[in-house]
Amino acid sequence: MSDAPEQLYAAREPVFPKRVKGPFRSFKWWAMGVLLGIYYLLPWVRWDRGPNLPDQAVLVDMANRRFFFFWIEIWPHEFYFIAGLLIMAGLGLFLFTSAFGRVWCGYACPQTVWTDLYILVERWIEGDRNARLRLHKQKWNLQKLRLRLTKWVAWLLIGLATGGAWVFFFADAPTILVEMITGTAHPIAYTFVLSLTATTFFFGGIAREQICIYACPWPRIQAAMMDEDTIVVAYRDWRGEPRGKARKGDTTEYGDCVDCMACVNVCPMGIDIRDGQQLECITCALCIDACDDIMKKLGRERGLVDYIALKDEQNERAGNPKTPILKHMLRPRTLLYTGLWALVGVALTVALFVRPALEVTIRPVRNPTYVTLADGSIRNTYEIGVRNKHGEDRPYYFSLSDANHLQIELEGTDELVVIAEADEEKKVRVYVIAPKGSEMATLDRSDLRIWIKDGVTGDRTFKDTVFNGQGR
Repeated sequence: MSDAPEQLYAAREPVFPKRVKGPFRSFKWWAMGVLLGIYYLLPWVRWDRGPNLPDQAVLVDMANRRFFFFWIEIWPHEFYFIAGLLIMAGLGLFLFTSAFGRVWCGYACPQTVWTDLYILVERWIEGDRNARLRLHKQKWNLQKLRLRLTKWVAWLLIGLATGGAWVFFFADAPTILVEMITGTAHPIAYTFVLSLTATTFFFGGIAREQICIYACPWPRIQAAMMDEDTIVVAYRDWRGEPRGKARKGDTTEYGDCVDCMACVNVCPMGIDIRDGQQLECITCALCIDACDDIMKKLGRERGLVDYIALKDEQNERAGNPKTPILKHMLRPRTLLYTGLWALVGVALTVALFVRPALEVTIRPVRNPTYVTLADGSIRNTYEIGVRNKHGEDRPYYFSLSDANHLQIELEGTDELVVIAEADEEKKVRVYVIAPKGSEMATLDRSDLRIWIKDGVTGDRTFKDTVFNGQGR
Protein backbone atom coordinates (compact mmCIF):
# COMPACT_ATOMS: atom_id res chain seq x y z
CA MET A 1 0.00 0.00 0.00
CA SER A 2 1.43 3.35 -1.03
CA ASP A 3 2.06 6.01 1.60
CA ALA A 4 1.65 8.83 -0.95
CA PRO A 5 -1.17 11.24 -0.09
CA GLU A 6 -4.36 10.84 -2.05
CA GLN A 7 -4.71 13.41 -4.83
CA LEU A 8 -7.98 15.36 -4.56
CA TYR A 9 -7.72 17.00 -7.98
CA ALA A 10 -6.95 15.43 -11.35
CA ALA A 11 -4.57 17.17 -13.71
CA ARG A 12 -6.31 19.13 -16.45
CA GLU A 13 -6.66 17.35 -19.76
CA PRO A 14 -6.54 19.83 -22.68
CA VAL A 15 -9.74 19.94 -24.73
CA PHE A 16 -9.46 19.86 -28.52
CA PRO A 17 -13.00 20.17 -29.94
CA LYS A 18 -13.64 18.59 -33.31
CA ARG A 19 -15.10 20.60 -36.14
CA VAL A 20 -18.82 20.04 -36.62
CA LYS A 21 -21.45 21.25 -39.08
CA GLY A 22 -25.10 21.88 -38.35
CA PRO A 23 -27.70 24.57 -37.63
CA PHE A 24 -26.49 25.31 -34.10
CA ARG A 25 -22.86 25.56 -35.21
CA SER A 26 -23.94 27.89 -38.03
CA PHE A 27 -25.90 30.03 -35.59
CA LYS A 28 -22.83 30.25 -33.34
CA TRP A 29 -20.72 31.40 -36.32
CA TRP A 30 -23.25 34.11 -37.10
CA ALA A 31 -23.47 35.18 -33.46
CA MET A 32 -19.69 35.31 -33.19
CA GLY A 33 -19.37 37.34 -36.40
CA VAL A 34 -22.04 39.85 -35.40
CA LEU A 35 -20.79 40.30 -31.84
CA LEU A 36 -17.14 40.62 -32.82
CA GLY A 37 -18.11 42.99 -35.63
CA ILE A 38 -19.99 45.21 -33.18
CA TYR A 39 -17.10 45.19 -30.73
CA TYR A 40 -14.30 45.88 -33.19
CA LEU A 41 -16.10 48.22 -35.63
CA LEU A 42 -18.52 50.22 -33.47
CA PRO A 43 -15.89 52.74 -32.24
CA TRP A 44 -15.22 53.70 -35.89
CA VAL A 45 -18.83 54.63 -36.65
CA ARG A 46 -19.04 58.41 -37.02
CA TRP A 47 -21.95 60.56 -35.85
CA ASP A 48 -22.16 64.30 -36.50
CA ARG A 49 -23.14 66.17 -33.33
CA GLY A 50 -21.90 69.63 -34.26
CA PRO A 51 -18.64 71.52 -33.83
CA ASN A 52 -18.23 71.17 -30.07
CA LEU A 53 -18.98 67.49 -29.54
CA PRO A 54 -17.13 64.28 -30.52
CA ASP A 55 -18.15 62.69 -33.81
CA GLN A 56 -17.97 59.14 -32.47
CA ALA A 57 -21.30 57.31 -32.41
CA VAL A 58 -20.58 55.42 -29.17
CA LEU A 59 -18.20 57.01 -26.71
CA VAL A 60 -17.66 56.89 -22.95
CA ASP A 61 -16.06 60.31 -22.49
CA MET A 62 -14.52 59.95 -19.02
CA ALA A 63 -12.66 63.27 -19.22
CA ASN A 64 -15.88 65.25 -19.68
CA ARG A 65 -18.01 62.77 -17.72
CA ARG A 66 -20.35 62.07 -20.60
CA PHE A 67 -21.71 59.02 -22.42
CA PHE A 68 -22.71 59.24 -26.08
CA PHE A 69 -24.78 56.63 -27.88
CA PHE A 70 -25.70 57.78 -31.38
CA TRP A 71 -28.27 60.57 -30.82
CA ILE A 72 -28.44 60.03 -27.04
CA GLU A 73 -26.23 61.96 -24.63
CA ILE A 74 -26.08 60.93 -20.97
CA TRP A 75 -24.77 63.39 -18.39
CA PRO A 76 -23.27 62.40 -15.01
CA HIS A 77 -26.44 63.22 -13.06
CA GLU A 78 -28.39 60.92 -15.43
CA PHE A 79 -26.55 57.79 -14.37
CA TYR A 80 -29.91 56.23 -13.60
CA PHE A 81 -30.14 55.45 -17.35
CA ILE A 82 -27.02 53.29 -17.08
CA ALA A 83 -28.33 51.67 -13.90
CA GLY A 84 -31.63 50.96 -15.69
CA LEU A 85 -29.84 49.35 -18.63
CA LEU A 86 -27.87 47.14 -16.23
CA ILE A 87 -31.12 46.11 -14.54
CA MET A 88 -32.61 45.29 -17.94
CA ALA A 89 -29.53 43.23 -18.81
CA GLY A 90 -29.87 41.29 -15.55
CA LEU A 91 -33.59 40.66 -16.06
CA GLY A 92 -32.94 39.63 -19.65
CA LEU A 93 -30.34 37.13 -18.46
CA PHE A 94 -32.81 35.75 -15.92
CA LEU A 95 -35.50 35.50 -18.63
CA PHE A 96 -33.38 33.64 -21.17
CA THR A 97 -31.93 31.35 -18.51
CA SER A 98 -35.40 30.52 -17.24
CA ALA A 99 -36.58 29.70 -20.76
CA PHE A 100 -33.50 28.11 -22.38
CA GLY A 101 -30.92 27.44 -19.68
CA ARG A 102 -27.40 28.76 -20.23
CA VAL A 103 -28.11 30.03 -23.73
CA TRP A 104 -26.18 33.23 -22.92
CA CYS A 105 -23.11 31.16 -22.05
CA GLY A 106 -23.41 29.07 -25.19
CA TYR A 107 -23.78 31.84 -27.74
CA ALA A 108 -23.11 35.37 -26.49
CA CYS A 109 -20.79 35.33 -23.48
CA PRO A 110 -17.47 37.09 -24.32
CA GLN A 111 -15.55 34.09 -22.96
CA THR A 112 -17.41 31.79 -25.36
CA VAL A 113 -17.10 34.15 -28.34
CA TRP A 114 -13.36 34.73 -28.01
CA THR A 115 -12.68 31.08 -27.18
CA ASP A 116 -14.53 30.10 -30.36
CA LEU A 117 -12.38 32.55 -32.30
CA TYR A 118 -9.17 31.22 -30.75
CA ILE A 119 -10.15 27.61 -31.46
CA LEU A 120 -10.94 28.56 -35.05
CA VAL A 121 -7.46 30.07 -35.48
CA GLU A 122 -5.91 27.04 -33.78
CA ARG A 123 -7.73 24.72 -36.20
CA TRP A 124 -6.55 26.75 -39.22
CA ILE A 125 -2.93 26.50 -38.10
CA GLU A 126 -2.64 23.09 -36.42
CA GLY A 127 -5.45 21.11 -38.06
CA ASP A 128 -8.60 19.47 -36.72
CA ARG A 129 -8.94 17.53 -33.48
CA ASN A 130 -6.84 14.47 -34.31
CA ALA A 131 -3.99 16.57 -35.71
CA ARG A 132 -4.00 18.79 -32.62
CA LEU A 133 -4.01 15.76 -30.33
CA ARG A 134 -1.02 14.30 -32.15
CA LEU A 135 0.79 17.63 -31.98
CA HIS A 136 0.05 17.90 -28.25
CA LYS A 137 1.56 14.46 -27.56
CA GLN A 138 4.45 14.97 -29.96
CA LYS A 139 7.88 15.84 -28.59
CA TRP A 140 9.18 19.31 -29.24
CA ASN A 141 10.81 19.72 -32.64
CA LEU A 142 11.04 22.43 -35.29
CA GLN A 143 7.62 21.63 -36.71
CA LYS A 144 5.88 21.82 -33.34
CA LEU A 145 7.77 24.99 -32.42
CA ARG A 146 6.84 26.62 -35.74
CA LEU A 147 3.13 25.77 -35.42
CA ARG A 148 2.93 26.83 -31.79
CA LEU A 149 4.75 30.14 -32.40
CA THR A 150 2.50 30.88 -35.37
CA LYS A 151 -0.60 30.17 -33.29
CA TRP A 152 0.60 32.23 -30.32
CA VAL A 153 1.45 35.21 -32.53
CA ALA A 154 -2.01 35.05 -34.09
CA TRP A 155 -3.59 34.86 -30.63
CA LEU A 156 -1.53 37.84 -29.45
CA LEU A 157 -2.64 39.88 -32.45
CA ILE A 158 -6.27 39.07 -31.66
CA GLY A 159 -5.67 40.05 -28.03
CA LEU A 160 -4.00 43.27 -29.14
CA ALA A 161 -6.96 44.13 -31.36
CA THR A 162 -9.29 43.34 -28.47
CA GLY A 163 -7.45 45.61 -26.04
CA GLY A 164 -7.18 48.35 -28.66
CA ALA A 165 -10.88 48.22 -29.49
CA TRP A 166 -11.73 48.56 -25.79
CA VAL A 167 -9.64 51.73 -25.50
CA PHE A 168 -11.33 53.16 -28.61
CA PHE A 169 -14.65 53.25 -26.75
CA PHE A 170 -13.17 55.77 -24.27
CA ALA A 171 -11.51 58.21 -26.68
CA ASP A 172 -11.85 59.32 -30.29
CA ALA A 173 -10.80 56.16 -32.15
CA PRO A 174 -8.77 57.68 -35.04
CA THR A 175 -7.01 60.09 -32.68
CA ILE A 176 -6.03 57.54 -30.04
CA LEU A 177 -4.89 55.06 -32.73
CA VAL A 178 -2.46 57.62 -34.16
CA GLU A 179 -1.27 58.54 -30.67
CA MET A 180 -0.66 54.90 -29.75
CA ILE A 181 1.27 54.23 -32.95
CA THR A 182 3.40 57.36 -32.53
CA GLY A 183 3.98 56.68 -28.82
CA THR A 184 2.24 59.86 -27.62
CA ALA A 185 -0.82 58.25 -26.00
CA HIS A 186 -1.35 58.42 -22.26
CA PRO A 187 0.35 55.58 -20.31
CA ILE A 188 -3.07 54.45 -19.04
CA ALA A 189 -4.08 53.63 -22.63
CA TYR A 190 -1.04 51.39 -23.11
CA THR A 191 -1.68 49.78 -19.71
CA PHE A 192 -5.25 48.88 -20.65
CA VAL A 193 -4.25 47.53 -24.06
CA LEU A 194 -1.48 45.35 -22.64
CA SER A 195 -3.68 44.10 -19.79
CA LEU A 196 -6.55 43.14 -22.09
CA THR A 197 -4.14 41.59 -24.59
CA ALA A 198 -2.73 39.35 -21.84
CA THR A 199 -6.12 38.42 -20.37
CA THR A 200 -7.66 37.72 -23.79
CA PHE A 201 -4.70 35.51 -24.71
CA PHE A 202 -4.89 33.63 -21.41
CA PHE A 203 -8.68 33.32 -21.10
CA GLY A 204 -9.40 32.45 -24.74
CA GLY A 205 -6.27 30.49 -25.60
CA ILE A 206 -4.97 28.84 -22.43
CA ALA A 207 -7.66 28.67 -19.73
CA ARG A 208 -10.71 28.30 -21.97
CA GLU A 209 -13.22 26.01 -20.25
CA GLN A 210 -11.48 26.51 -16.90
CA ILE A 211 -12.86 30.07 -16.75
CA CYS A 212 -16.42 28.78 -17.17
CA ILE A 213 -15.96 26.00 -14.61
CA TYR A 214 -14.02 27.73 -11.86
CA ALA A 215 -14.01 31.50 -12.34
CA CYS A 216 -17.55 32.24 -13.51
CA PRO A 217 -20.25 32.32 -10.81
CA TRP A 218 -23.18 31.94 -13.20
CA PRO A 219 -23.18 28.09 -13.37
CA ARG A 220 -23.76 28.07 -9.62
CA ILE A 221 -26.52 30.70 -9.78
CA GLN A 222 -28.45 29.45 -12.79
CA ALA A 223 -30.24 26.70 -10.87
CA ALA A 224 -32.33 29.34 -9.11
CA MET A 225 -33.57 30.57 -12.51
CA MET A 226 -34.54 27.14 -13.88
CA ASP A 227 -37.40 24.72 -13.30
CA GLU A 228 -38.91 21.62 -14.93
CA ASP A 229 -40.06 23.66 -17.95
CA THR A 230 -36.63 25.12 -18.74
CA ILE A 231 -35.37 23.85 -22.10
CA VAL A 232 -31.80 22.54 -21.91
CA VAL A 233 -29.53 20.25 -23.90
CA ALA A 234 -30.06 16.66 -22.75
CA TYR A 235 -29.62 13.04 -23.83
CA ARG A 236 -32.65 10.79 -24.31
CA ASP A 237 -31.19 7.83 -22.48
CA TRP A 238 -34.48 5.93 -22.62
CA ARG A 239 -34.04 5.89 -26.37
CA GLY A 240 -30.25 5.54 -26.60
CA GLU A 241 -29.51 2.86 -24.00
CA PRO A 242 -27.98 0.36 -23.98
CA ARG A 243 -25.24 1.84 -26.10
CA GLY A 244 -23.45 -0.06 -28.80
CA LYS A 245 -23.67 -1.34 -32.34
CA ALA A 246 -24.99 -4.77 -33.10
CA ARG A 247 -22.43 -7.19 -34.48
CA LYS A 248 -22.83 -10.57 -36.08
CA GLY A 249 -24.04 -13.11 -33.54
CA ASP A 250 -24.84 -10.46 -30.90
CA THR A 251 -28.46 -10.81 -29.69
CA THR A 252 -28.44 -7.71 -27.48
CA GLU A 253 -31.10 -5.10 -28.32
CA TYR A 254 -29.15 -1.87 -28.49
CA GLY A 255 -30.56 1.61 -28.33
CA ASP A 256 -29.96 4.32 -30.90
CA CYS A 257 -26.66 5.45 -29.33
CA VAL A 258 -23.80 3.66 -31.08
CA ASP A 259 -21.24 5.07 -28.61
CA CYS A 260 -19.37 6.86 -31.39
CA MET A 261 -18.23 9.64 -29.00
CA ALA A 262 -19.11 12.31 -31.58
CA CYS A 263 -20.98 14.35 -28.96
CA VAL A 264 -17.95 14.26 -26.66
CA ASN A 265 -15.40 15.07 -29.35
CA VAL A 266 -17.13 18.32 -30.39
CA CYS A 267 -17.83 19.58 -26.87
CA PRO A 268 -15.73 22.69 -26.05
CA MET A 269 -16.06 21.84 -22.35
CA GLY A 270 -14.85 18.25 -22.81
CA ILE A 271 -17.87 16.66 -21.09
CA ASP A 272 -20.13 13.76 -22.02
CA ILE A 273 -23.73 15.00 -22.25
CA ARG A 274 -24.89 11.39 -21.83
CA ASP A 275 -23.85 11.58 -18.19
CA GLY A 276 -26.78 13.94 -17.49
CA GLN A 277 -26.95 17.59 -16.56
CA GLN A 278 -23.58 18.98 -15.50
CA LEU A 279 -22.35 22.30 -14.18
CA GLU A 280 -19.81 22.49 -17.03
CA CYS A 281 -22.42 22.38 -19.83
CA ILE A 282 -22.83 25.79 -21.49
CA THR A 283 -25.80 24.70 -23.66
CA CYS A 284 -23.98 25.44 -26.92
CA ALA A 285 -25.80 22.53 -28.64
CA LEU A 286 -22.80 21.42 -30.71
CA CYS A 287 -23.37 17.91 -29.41
CA ILE A 288 -26.85 18.05 -30.98
CA ASP A 289 -25.35 18.81 -34.39
CA ALA A 290 -22.83 16.00 -34.03
CA CYS A 291 -25.39 13.43 -32.90
CA ASP A 292 -27.95 14.44 -35.52
CA ASP A 293 -25.31 13.97 -38.22
CA ILE A 294 -24.60 10.41 -37.01
CA MET A 295 -28.32 9.60 -36.77
CA LYS A 296 -28.81 10.85 -40.34
CA LYS A 297 -26.02 8.60 -41.61
CA LEU A 298 -27.54 5.63 -39.78
CA GLY A 299 -31.03 6.39 -41.06
CA ARG A 300 -32.43 6.97 -37.58
CA GLU A 301 -34.59 9.74 -36.15
CA ARG A 302 -32.76 12.88 -35.04
CA GLY A 303 -33.03 14.19 -31.48
CA LEU A 304 -31.17 11.56 -29.48
CA VAL A 305 -29.38 14.57 -28.01
CA ASP A 306 -31.68 17.57 -28.15
CA TYR A 307 -33.12 20.64 -26.48
CA ILE A 308 -35.70 19.21 -24.08
CA ALA A 309 -37.23 20.05 -20.71
CA LEU A 310 -37.45 17.87 -17.61
CA LYS A 311 -41.22 17.77 -18.08
CA ASP A 312 -40.69 16.46 -21.63
CA GLU A 313 -38.46 13.70 -20.28
CA GLN A 314 -41.16 12.57 -17.87
CA ASN A 315 -43.83 12.66 -20.59
CA GLU A 316 -41.73 10.80 -23.15
CA ARG A 317 -40.73 8.09 -20.68
CA ALA A 318 -44.43 7.55 -20.04
CA GLY A 319 -45.13 7.45 -23.77
CA ASN A 320 -46.93 10.81 -23.82
CA PRO A 321 -46.31 13.58 -26.39
CA LYS A 322 -43.98 16.50 -25.68
CA THR A 323 -45.29 19.77 -24.31
CA PRO A 324 -45.36 22.50 -27.02
CA ILE A 325 -42.34 24.78 -26.78
CA LEU A 326 -44.58 27.86 -26.52
CA LYS A 327 -46.19 26.42 -23.40
CA HIS A 328 -42.73 25.94 -21.88
CA MET A 329 -41.95 29.58 -22.52
CA LEU A 330 -45.24 31.16 -21.45
CA ARG A 331 -45.33 30.34 -17.77
CA PRO A 332 -45.50 32.52 -14.62
CA ARG A 333 -41.72 32.78 -14.11
CA THR A 334 -40.93 33.90 -17.68
CA LEU A 335 -43.97 36.17 -17.83
CA LEU A 336 -42.85 37.85 -14.59
CA TYR A 337 -39.33 38.44 -15.94
CA THR A 338 -40.75 39.70 -19.24
CA GLY A 339 -43.11 42.08 -17.46
CA LEU A 340 -40.38 43.50 -15.22
CA TRP A 341 -37.99 43.82 -18.17
CA ALA A 342 -40.61 45.65 -20.23
CA LEU A 343 -41.56 47.88 -17.29
CA VAL A 344 -37.98 49.06 -16.81
CA GLY A 345 -37.56 49.55 -20.57
CA VAL A 346 -40.72 51.65 -20.87
CA ALA A 347 -39.75 53.73 -17.83
CA LEU A 348 -36.30 54.45 -19.30
CA THR A 349 -37.77 55.34 -22.69
CA VAL A 350 -40.28 57.73 -21.16
CA ALA A 351 -37.58 59.30 -18.96
CA LEU A 352 -35.35 59.73 -22.00
CA PHE A 353 -37.94 61.63 -24.00
CA VAL A 354 -39.38 63.77 -21.20
CA ARG A 355 -36.09 64.95 -19.71
CA PRO A 356 -35.83 68.74 -19.99
CA ALA A 357 -33.42 70.46 -22.37
CA LEU A 358 -32.68 73.07 -19.68
CA GLU A 359 -31.59 71.78 -16.28
CA VAL A 360 -30.63 73.82 -13.24
CA THR A 361 -29.15 72.95 -9.87
CA ILE A 362 -29.15 75.31 -6.89
CA ARG A 363 -27.30 75.18 -3.59
CA PRO A 364 -27.73 77.87 -0.89
CA VAL A 365 -24.46 79.01 0.65
CA ARG A 366 -24.78 78.30 4.38
CA ASN A 367 -21.62 79.93 5.67
CA PRO A 368 -22.83 82.48 6.52
CA THR A 369 -26.56 81.84 6.27
CA TYR A 370 -27.19 85.50 5.45
CA VAL A 371 -25.32 88.80 5.39
CA THR A 372 -26.59 92.14 6.72
CA LEU A 373 -25.52 94.92 4.35
CA ALA A 374 -24.64 98.50 5.34
CA ASP A 375 -28.16 99.76 4.58
CA GLY A 376 -29.72 97.03 6.76
CA SER A 377 -30.93 94.85 3.89
CA ILE A 378 -30.47 91.06 4.09
CA ARG A 379 -28.54 89.18 1.42
CA ASN A 380 -28.55 85.42 0.72
CA THR A 381 -26.05 83.72 -1.59
CA TYR A 382 -26.74 80.77 -3.92
CA GLU A 383 -24.54 78.62 -6.11
CA ILE A 384 -26.47 77.89 -9.32
CA GLY A 385 -25.44 75.56 -12.13
CA VAL A 386 -27.03 75.83 -15.58
CA ARG A 387 -26.56 72.87 -17.93
CA ASN A 388 -26.50 73.82 -21.59
CA LYS A 389 -27.28 70.58 -23.47
CA HIS A 390 -27.12 72.24 -26.88
CA GLY A 391 -24.23 72.26 -29.33
CA GLU A 392 -23.86 76.05 -29.22
CA ASP A 393 -23.20 78.75 -26.62
CA ARG A 394 -26.43 80.19 -25.20
CA PRO A 395 -27.45 83.08 -22.91
CA TYR A 396 -29.53 82.34 -19.83
CA TYR A 397 -31.47 85.01 -17.94
CA PHE A 398 -32.23 85.03 -14.19
CA SER A 399 -35.29 86.51 -12.50
CA LEU A 400 -37.48 86.18 -9.39
CA SER A 401 -41.20 85.54 -9.17
CA ASP A 402 -42.18 87.09 -5.84
CA ALA A 403 -43.71 90.51 -5.17
CA ASN A 404 -41.67 91.40 -2.07
CA HIS A 405 -39.38 93.88 -3.81
CA LEU A 406 -36.48 91.41 -3.79
CA GLN A 407 -33.40 92.13 -5.83
CA ILE A 408 -31.28 89.59 -7.68
CA GLU A 409 -27.66 90.10 -8.69
CA LEU A 410 -25.04 87.96 -10.40
CA GLU A 411 -21.50 87.97 -9.14
CA GLY A 412 -19.07 89.71 -11.48
CA THR A 413 -21.64 91.36 -13.76
CA ASP A 414 -24.26 94.09 -13.65
CA GLU A 415 -26.55 92.12 -15.96
CA LEU A 416 -28.83 89.21 -15.11
CA VAL A 417 -27.53 86.97 -17.90
CA VAL A 418 -24.76 84.40 -18.19
CA ILE A 419 -23.37 82.70 -21.30
CA ALA A 420 -23.16 78.91 -20.93
CA GLU A 421 -20.78 77.22 -23.31
CA ALA A 422 -22.01 74.42 -25.55
CA ASP A 423 -22.52 71.11 -23.73
CA GLU A 424 -21.16 72.50 -20.49
CA GLU A 425 -22.49 73.36 -17.06
CA LYS A 426 -22.11 77.03 -16.19
CA LYS A 427 -21.79 77.73 -12.49
CA VAL A 428 -22.56 81.19 -11.17
CA ARG A 429 -22.94 82.80 -7.75
CA VAL A 430 -26.26 84.58 -7.34
CA TYR A 431 -27.22 87.12 -4.63
CA VAL A 432 -30.82 87.70 -3.52
CA ILE A 433 -31.39 90.84 -1.41
CA ALA A 434 -34.42 91.69 0.77
CA PRO A 435 -34.84 95.38 1.72
CA LYS A 436 -34.55 96.35 5.38
CA GLY A 437 -37.79 95.87 7.28
CA SER A 438 -39.44 93.80 4.53
CA GLU A 439 -41.34 90.68 5.45
CA MET A 440 -38.71 88.28 4.01
CA ALA A 441 -35.91 90.17 5.78
CA THR A 442 -37.60 89.81 9.16
CA LEU A 443 -38.86 86.23 8.86
CA ASP A 444 -36.62 83.31 9.79
CA ARG A 445 -37.25 81.37 6.53
CA SER A 446 -39.32 82.13 3.44
CA ASP A 447 -39.99 80.25 0.23
CA LEU A 448 -38.17 81.56 -2.83
CA ARG A 449 -38.42 80.67 -6.52
CA ILE A 450 -35.66 81.56 -8.99
CA TRP A 451 -36.45 81.48 -12.73
CA ILE A 452 -33.99 80.81 -15.56
CA LYS A 453 -34.87 81.44 -19.23
CA ASP A 454 -33.12 80.17 -22.36
CA GLY A 455 -32.30 83.29 -24.37
CA VAL A 456 -32.61 81.44 -27.71
CA THR A 457 -35.71 79.26 -27.39
CA GLY A 458 -37.45 81.15 -24.58
CA ASP A 459 -37.83 77.94 -22.56
CA ARG A 460 -38.12 78.63 -18.84
CA THR A 461 -37.54 76.56 -15.76
CA PHE A 462 -37.36 77.31 -12.05
CA LYS A 463 -35.86 76.09 -8.84
CA ASP A 464 -37.46 76.45 -5.43
CA THR A 465 -35.31 77.22 -2.44
CA VAL A 466 -35.52 79.23 0.80
CA PHE A 467 -34.55 82.75 1.82
CA ASN A 468 -33.08 83.13 5.31
CA GLY A 469 -33.95 86.32 7.21
CA GLN A 470 -33.01 87.68 10.63
CA GLY A 471 -36.03 86.21 12.38
CA ARG A 472 -38.26 88.26 14.73
